[in-house]
Amino acid sequence: MKGAIGLCGSYQFFTLYTFFVTSSLIKIVPMATKKGFINLISLLLAGGLYSSIARGIDTIRPGDQLDQLVSAKEIFTLGFFSPDDNSNNSYLGIWYTKNDTIRVWVANRDKPISNISEVITLDTTGKLMIQSEGGDPILLNSDQGSGNVTATLQDSGNFVVNDEIEKRVLWQSFDYPTDTLLPGMKLGVNLKTGRNWTLTSWLSGNTVTDSSKKRYTVPASGTFTLSWDPTGESGKLVIRQRGELYWASGVLINQSFEFMSLLNMAGRTTSHHNLSYVSNEEEKYLEISAPYYVPDYYSNMSRWVLNPYAQIVDGGSGDLLNGLSGFCNGYMGCASARLPKCPKNDSFQIKSGRFLDARTNLAVDVASDEKNSSLGIGDCWAKCWNDCQCFGFDYYANEVGTGCLIWSGNLKFEPDLTGGTVVKYVLVRANPAKGNKWRWIIIAIAISLILILLTYLWYLRKKKLRLEGEEKKRQEVGNHGKGHDLKIFSFACIMAATNNFSSENRLGQGGFGPVYEGNLPEGQKIAVKRLSRTSMQGLVEFENEVILIAKLRHMNLVRLLGCCIHEEEKILIYEYMCNKSLDSYLFDPTKRELLDWKKRFNIIEGIAQGLLYIHRFSRVRIIHRDLKASNILLDDNMNPKISDFGMARIFGQNEIGTTERVVGTYGYMSPEYAVEGTFSIKSDVFSFGVLLLEIVSGKKNTNNFYHLDRPLNLIGYAWELWKEGAALELMDSTLGVSCPTKQLSRIIHIGLLCVQENASDRPTTSNVTSMLSNETMTLPVPKQPPVFTGRSVVEVSSLQRQSKDYSVNGLSISEMEA
Repeated sequence: MKGAIGLCGSYQFFTLYTFFVTSSLIKIVPMATKKGFINLISLLLAGGLYSSIARGIDTIRPGDQLDQLVSAKEIFTLGFFSPDDNSNNSYLGIWYTKNDTIRVWVANRDKPISNISEVITLDTTGKLMIQSEGGDPILLNSDQGSGNVTATLQDSGNFVVNDEIEKRVLWQSFDYPTDTLLPGMKLGVNLKTGRNWTLTSWLSGNTVTDSSKKRYTVPASGTFTLSWDPTGESGKLVIRQRGELYWASGVLINQSFEFMSLLNMAGRTTSHHNLSYVSNEEEKYLEISAPYYVPDYYSNMSRWVLNPYAQIVDGGSGDLLNGLSGFCNGYMGCASARLPKCPKNDSFQIKSGRFLDARTNLAVDVASDEKNSSLGIGDCWAKCWNDCQCFGFDYYANEVGTGCLIWSGNLKFEPDLTGGTVVKYVLVRANPAKGNKWRWIIIAIAISLILILLTYLWYLRKKKLRLEGEEKKRQEVGNHGKGHDLKIFSFACIMAATNNFSSENRLGQGGFGPVYEGNLPEGQKIAVKRLSRTSMQGLVEFENEVILIAKLRHMNLVRLLGCCIHEEEKILIYEYMCNKSLDSYLFDPTKRELLDWKKRFNIIEGIAQGLLYIHRFSRVRIIHRDLKASNILLDDNMNPKISDFGMARIFGQNEIGTTERVVGTYGYMSPEYAVEGTFSIKSDVFSFGVLLLEIVSGKKNTNNFYHLDRPLNLIGYAWELWKEGAALELMDSTLGVSCPTKQLSRIIHIGLLCVQENASDRPTTSNVTSMLSNETMTLPVPKQPPVFTGRSVVEVSSLQRQSKDYSVNGLSISEMEA
């Protein structure tokens, strides 16, 4: 440690006091001991001097010329240093008192002075200067004070020039950081003055040259700069290489950064500090604060250091806080993507050894020498990275400056296995297998993304076409309705009429959706058929029903009042039938007593008249295809009305149709329709015959009847009774003795004629009405009907069936939701 050149008042007092005591003691001690006593006093004087300098001088005042200051608690020391033993340059810096190799601040990093008699001075105006023998002074502070100024090294490591009268800071080292961020320093920008607080790496670390084997360290401003980017809500850390973006941390979120974790692999924090972001009208900056110090290890205090390799190192733990290069890795920030011009290059590796000619295995001593007084390791890295012929480089620093030796050509590297300290930076080429692997992975991902995109575009187009088609259908339905005096209801109106489709308003479940009771604002009751979205009746069936019923006008056909189409909702509005459907009476043990024979015969005649109308006398020839008890509605006077024309088809005279889309209800479907998909007016006649037998017996065709110990459906049971001459046993027991047996027997006869297996044997609808109205008309003998059971509404998408698929007891056709 160098001594003080200018002495402060405290030491001058100590010297005078020691001289006075010494003079007094010399007079009273013997001569023999005077020589030894003088030596003792000299030691006391020297010890006082050392103690005063070591612990008492943390402040410099005007007129003082000092080469060293020590903070009050001896944490930091300010003084002059040479970066290594091979340098004649001297720098004013701040370091930890107990570890003078860790320099946290350098005043004249880019203007070194000779290491001869260097001192720091302060004049009365507050100007702080560095002086040395034979060199020009370096002015650190030009702000002038009131005349009473001091410069103090604080225990925080901040060297501050204060105006003692005006109580203000004229200058402080924390405003001019070098490569180290201490707790209390700011990293950011002063919006008022425009000052930027940034860290700049040293030009080189402890570097060994290849020739002299000497170590050189250059504290000058290096390649990389760490700054605080205040844009956004919280800001982020940014490293730039010669002004170009090199690395970013991501935004600050809860004591950590978006792409930079402050936890090590063990889950513990990698930095002994807290982060504080300050943003106001004058300043925006990041500050680190150390929550604790370890008194015996001040050199391990928390600090950030930007090293010459663009690495942020936590000085307290030695951990790296960011990565060297690459893309976002989730915990060490995001480096700028700098791909080499030649894709064969991958990364640098630091090795000890020498370069050889790949053909001769001889040492290569010639390299391109890039000399510059301010070349950093990052500059050499960039030069080699962008040179397609570069194989590696040496970085050197000496008393002249720094530079790069670029090794190019057909070379190979021979490692030094003796433990040499001279390092070289070898550009390692990518592993072809590894490159191919990633290439194929990228190709596969790209193809998958393209396929997903194409699939999505296809889906959107298909959906668009479907919606356009449905919209066209909706318009057609609306046009047809308007052309036949049908009202187009709004969805809001229907919602209000049915109390938002309340379960209390529900009348029952139709073939393709529920039916609700509704009340229009004018008081009219309506029946609302809401087609289920999961049903098989789509816009085709919906349009079909609207068009057909709109064209029909008959007392035995239900009247369609209007419709509603809203997005995917398809709704039909009918006149309200207060007695609901025939099946609700016919198959209810308690309610079927209300159907005496007169009412039943009236229902039979009404259904026949309705069928005759749609088969022969309406403006279009219609085949219903789903005639059954639940589709016969009853008005106030128990008059029947045929409903549900969603399955109906328009045909010409005597026309027979086929379909691959078989729809209807088992037990009511004619055998030629169920098996072959062939239908005609005789298909409806078959369904009418089933209805006749159900009306007479009060039983469903799907019920099992046991005759001669074998199960039969209603048709089979009626046939067996007919053959045995016991047809009247089919009569519903609730009809009683008042029922005209002759008329009842005739109805059973007509029903068996309608359900004959061959369509050609069945009577036409006009013949049926004649048989019903003319009791004197002779009836032919019926032939054997088919025998099978039925269950529910079905739809078969593909008709590829043979008669062998059926048995006496049932059919093997898949059922679908009613």
